[in-house]
Amino acid sequence: MKDGSKLLRENFHGMRWNEPLIMEMGTKGERGVLPPQLEEGIKSVVGDPMAKVPAGMRRKEPPKLPEISQPHVLRHYMRLSQEVMGCDVNIDLGLGTCTMKYSPKVNEQLVRLPGMSDIHPLEDEEAVQGMLEIIYNFGQIIKEVSGMDAFVFQGGGGAQGVFTNASIIRAYHKSRGEAEKRNEVITTIFSHPVNAATPHVSGYKIITLYPDPSGYPDLDALKAALSEHTAGLMMTNPEDTGIYNPRVREYTDAVHSVGGVCAYDQANANGVLGIARAREAGFDLAQFNLHKTFSSPHGGMGPGCSAVAVRQEFARFLPLPTVQFDGKKYYLDYDMPDSIGKVRAFLGNMQVVLRSYAWAMSLGPEGILRAARTAVLNNNYLASKLLKVRGVSAPYAEGKYRLQEVRYSWENLKKETGIGTEDVDNRVVDFGVNSYFTSHEPWIVPEPFTLEPTESYSKADLDEYAAIIERVSSEAYSNPEVIKSAPHNSSIPKMDEALLHDVKNIATTWRAWVKKGL
Repeated sequence: MKDGSKLLRENFHGMRWNEPLIMEMGTKGERGVLPPQLEEGIKSVVGDPMAKVPAGMRRKEPPKLPEISQPHVLRHYMRLSQEVMGCDVNIDLGLGTCTMKYSPKVNEQLVRLPGMSDIHPLEDEEAVQGMLEIIYNFGQIIKEVSGMDAFVFQGGGGAQGVFTNASIIRAYHKSRGEAEKRNEVITTIFSHPVNAATPHVSGYKIITLYPDPSGYPDLDALKAALSEHTAGLMMTNPEDTGIYNPRVREYTDAVHSVGGVCAYDQANANGVLGIARAREAGFDLAQFNLHKTFSSPHGGMGPGCSAVAVRQEFARFLPLPTVQFDGKKYYLDYDMPDSIGKVRAFLGNMQVVLRSYAWAMSLGPEGILRAARTAVLNNNYLASKLLKVRGVSAPYAEGKYRLQEVRYSWENLKKETGIGTEDVDNRVVDFGVNSYFTSHEPWIVPEPFTLEPTESYSKADLDEYAAIIERVSSEAYSNPEVIKSAPHNSSIPKMDEALLHDVKNIATTWRAWVKKGL
């Protein structure tokens, strides 16, 4: 096996051009598709279809869509696809906390089968028994790996899953007449930020725990924060540092002692599947990201799907409908008067559920356990190499193993050379790998970079990535200008942070973009 330095793609050169938005392309009158005109024979039977559309639903003028031919549409998206780096074209373990693992392509074929792709969300239950069976059976797997009693796949991603848990916490306290009094949620600074953001959106005051010298959330600070106002604890474990808290049961017991509810964000569960469960850790609610932990593609922030699993006493608050089985057929249960309602239309992203179910079934219990152990092995192997690189450190938990990721620091490199994590970020792409992802916010760890090698990466991949980090470190000490002026062989669109944080410059649609003159 070659060492990593011999694998460096020094002749790599990424695609580089300024591709316009498709709304800015095309020529007036140009068409990619010409819909056929309504045939007279059909029109004589059904009449004018537009006449059946209520006046209030008709546009006063046609939508301002791009007028562009098929070849130009194809070229546009092909060019965009060549500018993108992902797990199918490069080593993307730099996207720390995102669990970018390989998704078997046979599972992509499954979701394209007519029995899946042609299902309408409003079809009768009798016509979709196969899909309901898959949902129900995969739910049993989620229950097994979490120790919980009931499940739902409705959330569209991790944030919606955590929001679902926050909503269930509120519904639970409301059912006990304590919703007004219990207005505080406790989280930790190294949990995923949604564990603060979503309960805050739900109206809660947020109390954030910072780490003690060992890197664990301060237990004494937690106990000091508990009161009759505590609604619950919402945290990730292992946290985004990769540190697993072995005393987590003490935290949940403390919160339960004052009547609070504990919700477990298991977006970082890839290293604990089959090893540690939410139930034994004392949690009441749990959430997994199927588009990460269970192999369905991440999809650049979507399409995602979260699995929310709860103890039996919280099942009545789940989003409706849930999928049930009466021994003969599968059905949707809408008889849930205490439900929080819906957090997403219909049943959620069923294509993600099918991919994840296929992944889990192909591995089986032993395979899932081996995947978790391999992810931990890969992470600690990479850490053993990187911590020998000049300028790299890993704050907290010194001498202890991390699980599925590590939040490293370039603090020493910055002090000694002036080169920081954003500079290194721009340089690594010249070797054909992803830049770091901004998943290490907030910068509690100085000059952070977070790497997460899942079970998908080979030893050669890890050696190559370590060699890239070592090369960039060497350049920082010998020729820092080559890093300051990077990238040279690829491109990274850079944004003005000040402009980004000004709400006047935010446009979520093309129409808003045009209206604001951006």
